[in-house]
Amino acid sequence: MGLKYLLLKDVEKLGHSGDIKENIAPGYARNFLIPQKLAVVADKRTIRLQEKLKEEREKKRLIDRQESQAVAKRLEGVVITQIVKVDHDGHMYGSVTVADIVQLLSEQAQVEMDKKSIQLKQAIKKTGEHTISLKLKEDVMASFQLKVLSEEGEQAEKKEEVASE
Repeated sequence: MGLKYLLLKDVEKLGHSGDIKENIAPGYARNFLIPQKLAVVADKRTIRLQEKLKEEREKKRLIDRQESQAVAKRLEGVVITQIVKVDHDGHMYGSVTVADIVQLLSEQAQVEMDKKSIQLKQAIKKTGEHTISLKLKEDVMASFQLKVLSEEGEQAEKKEEVASE
């Protein structure tokens, strides 16, 4: 039977603050969790601390959920555009990465986002419309549209807008 650890802060893919975890690799606890002050060895004294941490965590959870829902509502129906260079066959030079998407969200939608929130399996390498999924705090899901246009496609789209007016 291994040691029990009380999480002092939320640790992704492990648990939330106030949780007591038992099946943690000793090296992970010794080399990462304890030095980073993310966890302590659970004993009688720290069990009392657990109740306080759980209360704080519950308050933080409610606030995080409200903020995440507000961001999700704000992103609903948002279309963000990225202009890219393409060769004569229509293949993109480079790709649109998670870092690019974070920057686009900041510039075009005024939403600050963490890279970890963006659920993108691989970089976008084709022009067109893409639905980007986000996993916000407290497992709130959101999505928005990303239009990847070639420089020529952007000019054609501007001509269509002028013609429709």
